[in-house]
Amino acid sequence: MKFSQVIGHKELLDTLRRNIDTGRVSHAQLIVGECGWGTLQVALAYIQYLHCPHREGGEPCGKCPSCVQIENLAHPDMHFTFPIVNPTKNPTSDSFIGEWREFVKAHDAIFDQKEWYEAIEAGNSQGIIPKKEADSIIRKLSFKAFEGEFKSVIIWMPENMNREAANTLLKILEEPWDKTLFMLITEHPEQLLDTIISRTQPINVGRIEPEALAAYAVERLGATPESAAAAARIADGSIIALRRVLATEGAAQTDNFELFTRLMRLSFSNRHLELFDWADQLASAGREAQKNFFEYALGLIRESYMLTAGLDNLSHLWGQEREFCLKFAPYVANHNVEALVAEMERALRDLVQNGNPRMVLTHFALATSKLIAMRG
Repeated sequence: MKFSQVIGHKELLDTLRRNIDTGRVSHAQLIVGECGWGTLQVALAYIQYLHCPHREGGEPCGKCPSCVQIENLAHPDMHFTFPIVNPTKNPTSDSFIGEWREFVKAHDAIFDQKEWYEAIEAGNSQGIIPKKEADSIIRKLSFKAFEGEFKSVIIWMPENMNREAANTLLKILEEPWDKTLFMLITEHPEQLLDTIISRTQPINVGRIEPEALAAYAVERLGATPESAAAAARIADGSIIALRRVLATEGAAQTDNFELFTRLMRLSFSNRHLELFDWADQLASAGREAQKNFFEYALGLIRESYMLTAGLDNLSHLWGQEREFCLKFAPYVANHNVEALVAEMERALRDLVQNGNPRMVLTHFALATSKLIAMRG
């Protein structure tokens, strides 16, 4: 993957490119950010540029054997480690490398753990990076590089390492082989050993810019410019969320708008008995529909607050959403916006963690009613 193929993050990519050009390549780098923000894309682009012997104009050539092999995820000096299932049967990432290559290519190197586990039919099994995986890394890195100077290892979601694997990796990071690059890609650095974090150079990947999301939606997902702009706003910097929004637009998007407007009108009017009915309606819709609603609702709350703050020129609202939020915006202000967002994020988190939908949504609806009725 070339730097130009990474979605967004121009400033970050310029910095990474400059580091390679000036020889400042840390042996261990910790890429931090949500999967949907393109962290794996950043790692793949970095490695291709590092390995290419014919860089030109800040890009790898894309034609040499090294570039072709990396674009096919099959370079002999580039290795992958990622969570797997059935560790009692002693598999390693190599057991799933065919599925991994196909999945990475099919998803433009942007997907989350849930999608990966579904692809390998993990069922209810929790993915893990076992001790044997760390031993496999040692074995691979003990050989001389087949081509070029560097040997590279991408460890995707290292927070899934068990303690034995983490301790083995720590030893490698403390005494690395020469010209060896580790790229650890994590969503939860707080779950890693402090000693591992201290031996890595952090690379913080933020949300993808709305303009880049919208362009991707038009070029890769076939969205209309209007739908792309609206979906980019709701997706909040994530390609994964963008895909989900576009996949559920139309009837599902209309349902989300109706649920949101009904919730806010009932909340403003303190019609608590009808809020119970609202909670029951969403509770019966299924887990994925509930997640989509909260992602949608968070987007409208943020847009409404921007209108309140006088930032209308930055808003991506259009159609019925804009019409409603122009009237609703005065009820989302400094005195309650943080609490409203916190309640939505808490409800979404509880639902993702298999909380009882009726209990979670009833509590959320009543809490929202109280916050909307507040006066600043």
